[in-house]
Amino acid sequence: MPGSGHLHFFTMANKWIGAFLGFITTGSILGSLAGFAVGALFDAFSGGRDEPAATESRATSSERRREGQRNSFLFSLMVLSAHIIQADGKIMHSEMEYVRDFLRRNFGETAREEGEAILLRLFEYRKQHGTQAWNVQIEQACGEMAQGMPEEHRIQLLAYLCEIAKADGNVAGEEVEGLRKIARWLFLGADLIDRMLSLGTDNLDDAYTVLGLTPQATDEEVRRAYKQMALKHHPDRVATLGDDVKESAKRKFQEINDAKEKIFKARGMR
Repeated sequence: MPGSGHLHFFTMANKWIGAFLGFITTGSILGSLAGFAVGALFDAFSGGRDEPAATESRATSSERRREGQRNSFLFSLMVLSAHIIQADGKIMHSEMEYVRDFLRRNFGETAREEGEAILLRLFEYRKQHGTQAWNVQIEQACGEMAQGMPEEHRIQLLAYLCEIAKADGNVAGEEVEGLRKIARWLFLGADLIDRMLSLGTDNLDDAYTVLGLTPQATDEEVRRAYKQMALKHHPDRVATLGDDVKESAKRKFQEINDAKEKIFKARGMR
């Protein structure tokens, strides 16, 4: 692993990581996540701690809080993206390109280049330290994310990771298991992965899976499950994460509605 003098993915002069570090303040909603990101993650993935560059003063405006939420989410994306991309032992071009496109659409080409540099450093860490050490770091990261991020943001993390796994047209068993582990580590429940991977199909059984039900569920159970899913996945709950994430949430919300309509039609419900 290159020494800290060669590894600058926490101190690079780029907008989204720099803003993330600059936003962190004691007592903020991101406090526990920030402590991990600047502390344990930096130590583990760089081989030693460097002091981050001088940061901006304490943020007080709602705009800065939203900026911090968004950037903490994006930072988490890079960490967990690396985990899912390598889950099946391969680094697929299509999966890397999905991540590149996300960064490019949200932040431009420079952020895309720097985000990719972070991924490559994370890949190198896993290669040199082994899967067991890597998994320990990812589990710890998820634990910190679960404390520092609201549930709706963690749900969008999972949705994004599922899209990475599907990017090559085949979700391998190792990827499904990796996604389920992340869901558990984020305290969201592994069954949420099955629901997300079942979105967008024409299969009635998949529609039941999306709502967390079986065909034996009563009509009232179907209505109740849909209301719970609709409330939890409403795109307005992730408005602070940027237009691209909100648009993705809207698509997922529509797919949940489609699953509900498919079940209602099959049962003759209104």
